[in-house]
Amino acid sequence: MPAQAGARPEERPGEAPEQQPEERSLGAAEGAEGAEGVEGTSAPLGGPEGATGAESATRGGEAGATGASADAPAPDPSSGTAPGRPTEAADGLTAALGAVADRLLGGSWERRAASGLAFLRRRLTGDYEVDEFGFDAELTDQVLMSLLRPMYEGYFRVEVRGIENIPSEGGALVVSNHSGTLPIDALMTQVAVHDHHPAGRHLRLLAADLVFVLPLVSELARKAGHTLACAEDAQLLLERGEVVGVMPEGFKGIGKPFSERYKLQRFGRGGFVATALRTGVPIVPCSVVGAEETYPMLGNSRTMARLLGIPYFPLTPTFPWLGPLGLIPLPTKWTIQFGEPIPTDGYAPEAADDPMLVFNLTDQVRETIQHSLYELLVERRSVFF
Repeated sequence: MPAQAGARPEERPGEAPEQQPEERSLGAAEGAEGAEGVEGTSAPLGGPEGATGAESATRGGEAGATGASADAPAPDPSSGTAPGRPTEAADGLTAALGAVADRLLGGSWERRAASGLAFLRRRLTGDYEVDEFGFDAELTDQVLMSLLRPMYEGYFRVEVRGIENIPSEGGALVVSNHSGTLPIDALMTQVAVHDHHPAGRHLRLLAADLVFVLPLVSELARKAGHTLACAEDAQLLLERGEVVGVMPEGFKGIGKPFSERYKLQRFGRGGFVATALRTGVPIVPCSVVGAEETYPMLGNSRTMARLLGIPYFPLTPTFPWLGPLGLIPLPTKWTIQFGEPIPTDGYAPEAADDPMLVFNLTDQVRETIQHSLYELLVERRSVFF
């Protein structure tokens, strides 16, 4: 039969129907229009030239990502993270470390660290001063006092009374009892004056000859402001307005047996009183309770003392039986009391040559200290508390 107008040619089995050019063009146009109109969605089916749904979705995703990051800075190809991440992480780590340092070292650790570095620089460059006696004020404040302070505050728990009796300026002579087998009481008194006096004054101690012949001890004693116990050095320091400390009992005080604790020994010939009279400075009596029990001296080996060339060789409940451990002092509770000053400016400098006056003033100072010791012992509740 002849084909009717408008009818399609007969389809052959196994062959795809032939598409007319107009339909193919229309299908391709519709496919392109669907891909451009809706990004990220499947396009309508069209001819082979039309994009498939998966391809349209991929292109739509890429276009969206490009549009979102159009104004953002390009990532650094050498970095594995996005821009800004390393700075934020570093800031967070710095803040965390700073918080830990504040908790462990205190809030002022930065200031202390800077001060310590400046101190080391001055020590290495030699940019520090010492006086003619070898006193190094900076080393004493920064190092020596810091080493003694834990023992003073935490171990002996020293209580200070009457610190206001030491004048804020000008010379003064502090006269104290001496006890404890080792001269720890002198060091604790030095810390008490330095830390508790409103003016933060330094106590310049007069030490025995033995101190300045011992290796290392001699150098540290000079750095801490100690000097030889002689009238010339004491007078020079007092004339310069220093606070000078003297313990007239000497080795007789720290080397006495435990059975004679808190009983003052002889104060010598009163040389410290004569020096105070020549310079016109006040005499401040000082009483220390608690040092006698740090090393209870039960005996003295005179043979060992002669062999070692020392005034005495102590035998205590722990030394020498425990070896080096026997050198650890007992943790007694201490009280350091500074009494009312005894003025000497009412006397002429020539009064220092009057032996009767010197004797009377020496006896007055000794009796004042002894009386204060008895009062403090009555008030004390316990040796350790």
